[in-house]
Amino acid sequence: MARILLLCWRDSTHPQGGGSERYLENVADGLAAAGHTVIYRTSRSRGAPRSEVRRAGVGTAGGTGPGVTVSRGGGRFTVYPRALGAMLLGRLGLGPLGALRKPDVVVDTQNGVPFFARLATTAPVVVLVHHIHREQWPVAGWLVARIGWWIESWLSPRVHSGSQYVTVSLPSADELADLGVDPARIAVVRNGLDPLPSGVRPGAPGTRAEGPHLVVLSRLVPHKHVEDALDVLAALRGTHPGLVLDVIGSGWWSDRLREYAGDRGLDGGLDGGLDRGLDGAGTRHPAGAVVFHGHVDEATKHRILAAASLHLMPSRKEGWGLAVSEAAQHGVPTIGYHHAAGLRDSIDDGETGLLVDDVAAMTAATERLLADAGLRDRMGEAARRKAAGLSWPATGAAMAEVLTAVTEGRRVSGVIGGPPRPAPSPPRR
Repeated sequence: MARILLLCWRDSTHPQGGGSERYLENVADGLAAAGHTVIYRTSRSRGAPRSEVRRAGVGTAGGTGPGVTVSRGGGRFTVYPRALGAMLLGRLGLGPLGALRKPDVVVDTQNGVPFFARLATTAPVVVLVHHIHREQWPVAGWLVARIGWWIESWLSPRVHSGSQYVTVSLPSADELADLGVDPARIAVVRNGLDPLPSGVRPGAPGTRAEGPHLVVLSRLVPHKHVEDALDVLAALRGTHPGLVLDVIGSGWWSDRLREYAGDRGLDGGLDGGLDRGLDGAGTRHPAGAVVFHGHVDEATKHRILAAASLHLMPSRKEGWGLAVSEAAQHGVPTIGYHHAAGLRDSIDDGETGLLVDDVAAMTAATERLLADAGLRDRMGEAARRKAAGLSWPATGAAMAEVLTAVTEGRRVSGVIGGPPRPAPSPPRR
């Protein structure tokens, strides 16, 4: 059994944790369930323990493995040097990673910038990249954006010139290749998907809300562009006076979004939850045109999705877009942007949803699907079939295949655990 170190700047207990953290945690669960020793090193948010052992959760491969040791330390920026320091101490059998000592392989998650684990370990390093952050860097401020983009686009590809890369979609693989990463070293391991929570019915005519409902499932941060969904709602209220938008998720941008909704005349239900949104039968109380539900539990999230007519994903950039697949579990198609990269993989344009170029086109596409229930239902069922092929055990098994190849000195490419792919490169010695 292998000793595996996973590095990620956040985990799902972090207030800003999202889909990329869920991805790596599910991979960790699958690896641990198979009997590997797995340590997940990440930052420490307020109130989180410095260390804990987490057992495999729902959707993993099961088994009786030792669980995942989660080691936390550092904040937004200090997580990187502190992780490297812990790795160096670990080589001496000291510190929070001392039990691992010398890992067999390290997964270095590059969320804009990597940990540069190669500087602190002799083990092979796999670089996990969900997507390239070119469009997102400006949010960080001029100086951080300039430094971050230089690291992501120039320094990291050169430091990791011989490393195996893993990403979650074919468009993200193309983005890496555009930065100079050899396509023969880029493997695609797609997202998995949790089964529906116990007691939640999958979307069907009996779960739909009365009247048309749009839903956005997203962290509330600037690059998710939830404002565009609010613009769609405002534009269509004249022709669809009963139209409602449910926004599921939380984030530091939420107050700005509430202000924006108020400015657009969408001020009803701004502090809404289920008591001012969907009741247990899936009907709409006469609140406003938009309800911000905030962070909700999994069962509530899926009940809101099951009540929806359409899912909007106006995000500027996605590696895959886990929310697309979660909406698809309920037969709800997604309208998203071409330029979001990964959505070109998670959405089959014209089959499981629609890809558009701007907010005007998103408005027109939403109008089209609201007006054509037959087309909307056909796309929703196609989306449901696509989602049925996704699972976290399959994702974990595909990642294990990549890690095994790397420990044997090989590099792999193409979609792992999916359609036929190019033959792997010859072993490197």
